[in-house]
Amino acid sequence: MVAERIEEPRIATRDADHRRVERAMGTMVSLYLPEGGADSEAADAAFAWFHEVDERFSPFAPESEVSRVISGEIPLARVSADLREVFEIADAVETLSGGAFDIRAHRSDGRPDPTGVVKGWSVDRAGAILADAGVERFFISAGGDVLVRGGQEWGVPWKVGIAHPFAPDAVALVLQGNDLAVATSGTTERGHHITDPHSGRPADELLTVTVAGPDLARADAYATAAFAMGTEGLRWVDALPGYYAAGITHDARLVTTRGLDRLRA
Repeated sequence: MVAERIEEPRIATRDADHRRVERAMGTMVSLYLPEGGADSEAADAAFAWFHEVDERFSPFAPESEVSRVISGEIPLARVSADLREVFEIADAVETLSGGAFDIRAHRSDGRPDPTGVVKGWSVDRAGAILADAGVERFFISAGGDVLVRGGQEWGVPWKVGIAHPFAPDAVALVLQGNDLAVATSGTTERGHHITDPHSGRPADELLTVTVAGPDLARADAYATAAFAMGTEGLRWVDALPGYYAAGITHDARLVTTRGLDRLRA
């Protein structure tokens, strides 16, 4: 891993002419289409999917499938194919991380709450909806986690700014790629909300952990697991094929895994 001081923050800007923003899944979801079509049927279908996710997978909606699983009304053996896929991703990351990622750890009743996987998984699915409709280039941001495909222009990669924890509206690191998922976990937005499942205490060794790779559901879960592990979590991500990580320390150092330089703008 490489450690360095965070440089002077750079403000990220982007043309808003082809952007559509709606509230879904408890956050703001933004879709940017460089070729236009934010009001197209493809964009409508992507946002309809996000609102469907709200209805089906929100733990705050009493009639949602997730709420009924948490309450025990629906046994795990009878969940929908979609929710089964979410649980399979969660179980795989829990195994890979040695239990650092655990969708049951934050609940006193030990029931599974897949919220930590659903957002990234739903963005991946929205990307597939757009691709199936023939949309080759897009940028989706959901609560700061990002999925990009196809390049900002032909031959020009997307640039994704990582939030600077010490400077509002600025970025600490810029990554680039044509087909890339980027997820960040930490204390910047929601305070100490991630618990180390092994100790039961809030994870606080790092301020933020960002994971980049091909798949947002796994990048998001990996970022949560790595944050719970602290700096050891960055080494853990370093061993995952196709995924790269960066952490920001309390003394403003940027610590990156070996392969991340290939993504830096």
